[in-house]
Amino acid sequence: MDKILASTERNQGQKDLFHEIDEGFTIQEAIKEAKRCLRCKVPQCTKGCPISHDIPDWIHEISKGNFGNAMKIINDKSNLPAVCGRVCPHEKQCEGHCVLAKKGEGIRIGRLERFIADFDGDMRLIKENLQPKTRGHIAVIGSGPAGLTIAGDLARMGFNVEVFEMEQEPGGVLMFGIPEYRLPKDVVRREIRKIQELGVVFHCNMTIGPDLNIDQLFDKGFDAIFMGTGTVKPRKLDIPGRNLKGVRQAIYFLRKVSLYNEGSILREDVPVHEGDRVFVIGCGNTAMDAARTAVRMGAKDVQIVFYKTMEEMSALRSEYEEAVAEGVGFNWESNIVEILDYNGVLSGVVIEHNGEKRIEKADKVLMAIGSVPASRIVSTTKGIDVNEKGYVLTRDNPYGMTTRKGVFAGGDVVNRPSTVVLAMRDAKLVAEGMARYVDAVKLLQAIDAATVNTDNTTDNTDGASS
Repeated sequence: MDKILASTERNQGQKDLFHEIDEGFTIQEAIKEAKRCLRCKVPQCTKGCPISHDIPDWIHEISKGNFGNAMKIINDKSNLPAVCGRVCPHEKQCEGHCVLAKKGEGIRIGRLERFIADFDGDMRLIKENLQPKTRGHIAVIGSGPAGLTIAGDLARMGFNVEVFEMEQEPGGVLMFGIPEYRLPKDVVRREIRKIQELGVVFHCNMTIGPDLNIDQLFDKGFDAIFMGTGTVKPRKLDIPGRNLKGVRQAIYFLRKVSLYNEGSILREDVPVHEGDRVFVIGCGNTAMDAARTAVRMGAKDVQIVFYKTMEEMSALRSEYEEAVAEGVGFNWESNIVEILDYNGVLSGVVIEHNGEKRIEKADKVLMAIGSVPASRIVSTTKGIDVNEKGYVLTRDNPYGMTTRKGVFAGGDVVNRPSTVVLAMRDAKLVAEGMARYVDAVKLLQAIDAATVNTDNTTDNTDGASS
């Protein structure tokens, strides 16, 4: 432990590079920005929001300085406003649909959401009333965006909710997959505390499958179970050299950096070292996060290699522009077709562009080409069907239920969302489906119990008559 603390102190200057880039609005700036909202009769911003935030309503409350009212309106739709205000693709969603955006003067909705969520977190404006937990008992597996949304929504509906997380603390991809400079860990912890205050119980260091399976959860009295385990098994490119030691998954790299910044591991345990030349395969937001994080960890040169054009990348344009500003290079319409080694050590990559190949020196290769679900739950549970790629199959009625009665799934594990807010949207629908299912089961149980009691009464009466 002393060695870890010493390493942490030595590298404090480097980790300061992970300080959050955007400082957010001041009170005066937030009110001024909110006053610009036109309060359209048919708000396009709400249509652009995957969870249908009542955006003009809470912005209007901010414009009047009624921050508590604004937060209450937001809480009706979102369990993670401080997260969404930072990492949602606003330019493609609410802000992109704002009527003022056509003139380049769109309302900064994301920054306003972040402002009010942070203000509420600091000042404790809103403390929600706990609902009586009388409707049922729910188990949630995984505490990423989908799991946290399910937990918060069902707790507000009057369900007892327990969350099972395999990591040492909850948060999932929010905690271990998004860099600190975009989403500070203390912000995630603050959002999780708000969900805990709704009565939700978290169990960490608990892996469902090996430690406790689905059948055992039902035996413990849970009425329904939600699988929100995401996609943790990385895809791999079928290219020579892919198994060399210096080839890592981008999400693995990001997790290691997160653990290092928390003081949990040593600097040498992070798979990118100072002075490395790093190539990142892929051009989504994870690729951008990995590239920009590699820069912060002291890499000498960082290059993203993408087989399509800039217009076809899935990353946000703002993320791309910030990566360029930080010195990340881009190789468009290019592929790494081979990873080279010298005496078993990664030494270079072969890049193909327009039919021509070139060799570039490389120390590390990070793959950001997506992932698929792990099978630890499905393999230990009967009755949960998956497709040929391993994604869990679900039905539309009740929404999100798998082929195993009472077991629901949502988020990346069913291959629907691709961003935090889309995972939240899917989870909100699943929460409604779970509530309907549990209510229906309990109603049928009550009817059956009443029928049995009636039959027993009839039998007793008949016996008395005879």
